[in-house]
Amino acid sequence: MAEIGPRLYCCYKCKNHVSLHDDIISKTFQGRDGRAFLFSHAMNISVGRREDRNLMTGLHTVADVNCGDCGELLGWKYERAYEPSQRYKEGKFILEKSKIMKENW
Repeated sequence: MAEIGPRLYCCYKCKNHVSLHDDIISKTFQGRDGRAFLFSHAMNISVGRREDRNLMTGLHTVADVNCGDCGELLGWKYERAYEPSQRYKEGKFILEKSKIMKENW
């Protein structure tokens, strides 16, 4: 019997592996277009320029995250949180549920 690798999330457009299921911190976040997941790590992505954005939980410095293969916008990376209660997000990634798909499940 073939061994199945780790459960992954891929870009919905090109199937590029962008994160591991084990790196999910929360599934209760809100993205631009609906539900989003907070991940501790992401891979095979490019991170854009930092900018300040007012999000639902206050002012944050974020950078857009794109698929490293096809360039599709997948979410963003939290670079800085200005509210002390939101600092746990710093260095973490939001990937929108509608932009990723499961592999090896």
